[in-house]
Amino acid sequence: MERKWWHGKTAYQIYPKSFCDANGDGIGDLRGVIQKLDYLRELGIGLVWLSPVYRSPLADQGYDISDYYGIDPRFGTMGDMEELIREAGRRGIGVVMDLVVNHCSDEHEWFQKACQDPDGKYGQYFYIRKHRDGEPLPCNWRSYFGGPVWSPLPGHNDRVYLHLFHRKQPDLNWENPEVRREIYKMINWWLDKGLAGFRIDAIINIKKALPFRDYPADRDDGLASADKMLFHAKGVLDFLNEMAEETFRKYGAFTVGEVFNEKPEELPLFIGDKGCFSTMFDFGETVLNQNPEGWHAQKPITAEQYKKACFESQRKTQDTGFLCNIIENHDEPRGVSRYLPEGACAGPHGVAAKKMLGGLNFMLRGLPFLYQGQEIGMENTHCGSIEEVDDVSAHGEYKAALAAGLSPAEAMEGVNRFSRDNARTPFQWDASDNAGFTTGTPWLPVNPNYKQINLAAQRNDPDSVWNFYRALTALRGNPAYQETVVYGETEPYLPERENLMAYFRRGAAQTLLVIGNFQDAGQEVPLPGAVKRVLINNLKEFPAQGGVLKAAPWQFAVLEMEA
Repeated sequence: MERKWWHGKTAYQIYPKSFCDANGDGIGDLRGVIQKLDYLRELGIGLVWLSPVYRSPLADQGYDISDYYGIDPRFGTMGDMEELIREAGRRGIGVVMDLVVNHCSDEHEWFQKACQDPDGKYGQYFYIRKHRDGEPLPCNWRSYFGGPVWSPLPGHNDRVYLHLFHRKQPDLNWENPEVRREIYKMINWWLDKGLAGFRIDAIINIKKALPFRDYPADRDDGLASADKMLFHAKGVLDFLNEMAEETFRKYGAFTVGEVFNEKPEELPLFIGDKGCFSTMFDFGETVLNQNPEGWHAQKPITAEQYKKACFESQRKTQDTGFLCNIIENHDEPRGVSRYLPEGACAGPHGVAAKKMLGGLNFMLRGLPFLYQGQEIGMENTHCGSIEEVDDVSAHGEYKAALAAGLSPAEAMEGVNRFSRDNARTPFQWDASDNAGFTTGTPWLPVNPNYKQINLAAQRNDPDSVWNFYRALTALRGNPAYQETVVYGETEPYLPERENLMAYFRRGAAQTLLVIGNFQDAGQEVPLPGAVKRVLINNLKEFPAQGGVLKAAPWQFAVLEMEA
């Protein structure tokens, strides 16, 4: 594999609206991010991805962009953005922006002009079709947020337009070369400002299976998941390679794709040496136990499922390229609330369990990608009713649960487990009002547990989750171990042992053994040889004797083995 400048870094996602509010209006902003750059450097971060800060009506929290060349005043100014890029660079941190080009906002100039003249130039920028009341829609696909993907075109009672997401997010017509040229021009404009690269949102959706057709309904609403269409869509890599050639490759930019359903044979085309992306997120664990009926029907993820998914992702990319390893992001619930058994976080070994999960994910081969708050063990929040929920997708899932016959209380159980609000509550800096996030009223309520879980309480505690993550980033950056940690092969150890996730990282100079006791009970783990050095341990003791580790509940360790 060709070595790249970003391989040895640790990445971090910032959801700006909830990170740090510098002006007291209750909304996080770019000046707040600038104020925390030294914190990110202290944590050991080398790449920062900002969720969208473009001008937007925020129907989907910034993923509905009305001006790709403008910063939304809620977040600051273009001067703030340029200062952030500059100041982050001084600290050795590259800034990555979100690239949202499957769709734009219905308030974007292009869509406004398409509404004025659907048959004109800008009407061809979108998927607009003739349709009259009483006629079947062009297809029966379900929006990712619930309901049909077709909505009436404003100002026209005989036209509809396609939106795979929110109705305020019309899909751009990538079949139109003029649309693609406009997108590439915009990308290069940002790269010229010194961006390190882009996280590329929902990008597989840019290729539709045409002509439009119905698929078998998978819910009582008579609609079919849009994922079925994606399975039949052909040619997305042609678009992606053209985009890479016209933009990213010219700048040596870092790119990470949001790709959920790639085919195994396509992996080298996505993330190989000549792939269209630098890397892509590993969603192998994220999609575990997804149910077409909705959130309410999903079962909890077991330790064995998590382990097998991680090892399968490592196996299929070992000779291909790097994945970005995650346990959470802005679209998912908190990892410790999702992958650990219910009650584990609140139990007597909750801190150890959080460290174990984070360590097992971080030490896998690939680029570790932390999400804000992960490094202090932030957990899911709780809403009493759907009226308290901001997440638009959660409202659709709540309706689906009610339609399936669940009570409002039962429907809220699924919402509280999976709502995107879980990850979007403000960062918990300290135990002061609003967790130190803002001097005003936060746009989304702070998780009530901020008095116990916050950065200030953990900074000077050597046994905290935060200091554990600092130890992980320090090991990744340690020249004595970097070759093995970054490039070493991953080899499962005792994969058949239930509730044990262990693996070797084998490099040319050394072998590391990563061990995680994935349960709330001790277990004896035979060691494959002599331990030269305990590099990381999430507990004070390392009870190994006679070639056996008597692992305590949720114990995690990184061991350097004797040759």
